[in-house]
Amino acid sequence: MPRLSVPATRLPILAKAIHLWPHALAAAAAAALHGGVSAQQAAEAGKLNVITVTAERRVENIRDVPSSVTALSSEILEVLNTSGQDIRLLSGRVPSLNIESSFGRAFPRFYIRGYGNTDFRLNASQPVSLVYDDVVQENPILKGFPLFDLDRVEVLRGPQGSLFGRNTPAGVVKFDSVKPTNRFEGYVSLGLGRFQTVNAEGAVNAPLGQGIAMRVSVLNQTRDDWVRNTRATGTQDLEGYRDSAVRAQLLFEPSRDISVLANVHARDFDGSSRVFRANII
Repeated sequence: MPRLSVPATRLPILAKAIHLWPHALAAAAAAALHGGVSAQQAAEAGKLNVITVTAERRVENIRDVPSSVTALSSEILEVLNTSGQDIRLLSGRVPSLNIESSFGRAFPRFYIRGYGNTDFRLNASQPVSLVYDDVVQENPILKGFPLFDLDRVEVLRGPQGSLFGRNTPAGVVKFDSVKPTNRFEGYVSLGLGRFQTVNAEGAVNAPLGQGIAMRVSVLNQTRDDWVRNTRATGTQDLEGYRDSAVRAQLLFEPSRDISVLANVHARDFDGSSRVFRANII
């Protein structure tokens, strides 16, 4: 019977190939596993973060809210407010929202979808309501309170009278402060710019006992006048300001079902307007 012979020179090659075969399988398995992990990481990176809002007086996913809502997180607000801007910074950052003022950083007027009121009298009703920590700020002077240490800002477009009462046919701008917690923490932020612009902000949170916590937030914004009025009889320098604000919150939670939050807001503002724009819109 004829025999099949293999040359001796091929034996080491075959042995080496047989020896390397398990390593090739292991490398292929590792590559497949790495590819699966990379695909999973890419899929997770492509997922959108869940945005929670309280547009209907309860915390829920923004996709489940049956109304037009835009939410700005604390991270976005921190970036926007670093340069020492006031509440008018929201105009242009939120669709259909416009904010203008005839008095600089004070007395802003709000318009949603073009619906607003140019009347700046103190007793004039505005179609856009501001709700600060579930408290309505109806007086136009109170609507200029600066933005600092906020958890989020929500803009609700369209009539909101069912949940927020009257004077909301155009919508609601809702501000939620960072609430006190049972941890001792805080932060300090400082921004500097031209014309001696200073934006200093900070907050301290401290637990005071079982179920009791306090948070104090402060803000100081200053800038020198930078607009020169060439009219001899008018004010020579304009657009400077000294704006200070403080917020103190006390949280009392005696049980899981009871939560009482008391807060105090205060502001001291002195500044000038660049131009008086009465009824510009």
